[in-house]
Amino acid sequence: MDLGLGGKVAVVTGASRGIGRAIVEELIAEGVSVVAGARDVTALADLEGVLAVRVDLSQPGGPAALVAAATDSHGGVDLLVNNVGAGRLHFDGVASTTDDDWQWAFEINLFSAVRAVRAALPHLLERRGAIVNVSSLNARIPAVEAPEYSAAKAALNSFSRSLAIELAPSGVRVNIVSPGPVLTDMQTGSGGVAEEVAAATGGTIADYIADVESAVPLGRFADPNEIASAVVALLSERFSYVTGADLAVDGSTQAG
Repeated sequence: MDLGLGGKVAVVTGASRGIGRAIVEELIAEGVSVVAGARDVTALADLEGVLAVRVDLSQPGGPAALVAAATDSHGGVDLLVNNVGAGRLHFDGVASTTDDDWQWAFEINLFSAVRAVRAALPHLLERRGAIVNVSSLNARIPAVEAPEYSAAKAALNSFSRSLAIELAPSGVRVNIVSPGPVLTDMQTGSGGVAEEVAAATGGTIADYIADVESAVPLGRFADPNEIASAVVALLSERFSYVTGADLAVDGSTQAG
């Protein structure tokens, strides 16, 4: 199926691993020129057709610098994927969180997207482009151990919907993809969520994986490519009448 993306230019944030890298790979396969931003871009060195930009997207100037790299190299931007995101776990309740925890969570999960949109918007309006913001299951089902992350993702959803309404008359589409549990290093790798939970609860990583999978009606974690496919589809001309949508790619966890 031709998605109509060949020859377009995409900016992808948080692109070096997991869901972000999978998105980059799928866009390349569709003939898209990708400008990929991350703090560590060494993992992107093996990909052809990618301009990898080392950037800290949690800093105020980071997203604009990434978009500037895209416009300098390709003359504009057609597609924007705000994928970067991260959270911290707190096992002693909200009282154990600090202002710095909340500020950091909103900088990386919300403000990075707001800043990237502002920087890319003139090009997206000119080219009638598309935006996909990668949110989380936790925007709808808050994680008690990560209240600031959950709140920031909920704010990202609200921002995305208001942006979709604002930009629809100009032909720019804005959609959300909300993953459930995804098998990435952030979940099950060294220093990931599974390891932290196991250390805090006295369990094992295997216990954590089993608990998560038992809560998912499909009975498993998603593969990053399954999230990437949803993102790329929403960017494509095949979904030209879809804007303001929130696509849950979560094995029916939210519906279960």
